[in-house]
Amino acid sequence: MWYNTGMKTIIEQIDNTQMNMEIIEKAGDILKEGGLVAFPTETVYGLGADALNEQAAKKIYAAKGRPSDNPLIVHIADMSALDRITEEMPKEAEKVAEAFWPGPLTMILKKSREVPAGTTGGLETVAVRMPDHVIAQEVIRAGGGYIAAPSANTSGRPSPTEARHVAADLNGKIDMILDGGAVEIGVESTILDMTVTPPMILRPGAVTKGMLEALIGEVAVDNTLTDPDSKKPPKAPGMKYRHYAPRAELVVVDGMMDAVVDEINRLVKEKTDAGCKVGVIGTQETVDRYRTGDIKCIGTRTDETTIACRLYGILREFDSDGVEFIYSEAFASDGIGSAVMNRLLKAAGHRVIYTSR
Repeated sequence: MWYNTGMKTIIEQIDNTQMNMEIIEKAGDILKEGGLVAFPTETVYGLGADALNEQAAKKIYAAKGRPSDNPLIVHIADMSALDRITEEMPKEAEKVAEAFWPGPLTMILKKSREVPAGTTGGLETVAVRMPDHVIAQEVIRAGGGYIAAPSANTSGRPSPTEARHVAADLNGKIDMILDGGAVEIGVESTILDMTVTPPMILRPGAVTKGMLEALIGEVAVDNTLTDPDSKKPPKAPGMKYRHYAPRAELVVVDGMMDAVVDEINRLVKEKTDAGCKVGVIGTQETVDRYRTGDIKCIGTRTDETTIACRLYGILREFDSDGVEFIYSEAFASDGIGSAVMNRLLKAAGHRVIYTSR
């Protein structure tokens, strides 16, 4: 077993097909008492605390090493929960909720007075999501119905898609980890700001721009990032601070595929000849064309959901392998590929090489 039994964090395995309600109730009690519980959702593992308890929210920031102006997402399990935490629910937001909740979508709405500033990063808006995962839903209900839950990792590191990733970062820092196995999607939820016109995507995810526009018409996309030195708080997670990063220096290589493969092979040889340990992120379509290095297959371009699901796990594997440099192919800029590229570029610190042919 990989569990570190010398620490105080309780780690419980739980099966969503045969739910152990005693474990769920234990998690709920911890949350109601102001503690922290990590649990699986369909996107990534979340680190939960009572969203209406400002002191509990502060524990999330401390455990993760997260800047206090980076807002948290409030997770709910029932539509009626919105009445307590939002000031208003626009008609378009109701349509989006009916279509995509429960699911991998977060909406930003005007908050009520009951949501503490410590949960929203000092903003007058609140980010809300209803996860499509039975363990998450039961934990939310058991914990009081309003659970603030950013990704359950050290701030800036790749998000956790398995319980062992949570334990690697947070064992001994939180009260409980619920091990519900690997997640389904592998990248965080789409964040849609419903307080502006037209509604604006602040973070891409599995619910895509095309899917939203088919439902409510024009949707804008905010590709800007807030400077980390700015005093202005970010409106959503992932907009200001370094995220998803492995320990190695990551570079994305973009262009025509033949040229990308040639360039990555050249860069890997250059670093290897200099005595460095180098990693390569390829796909089923290209992985056999790389000649040297720690080569990993992220999935297939014919189904980019496989790429999204593997991204964070691969970055953590490279950490375990002790590589110093990673070179990755680029991916599509539409559909879930836009979410993959968003996370990959942030993990790389926007270091991109564009091939000339």
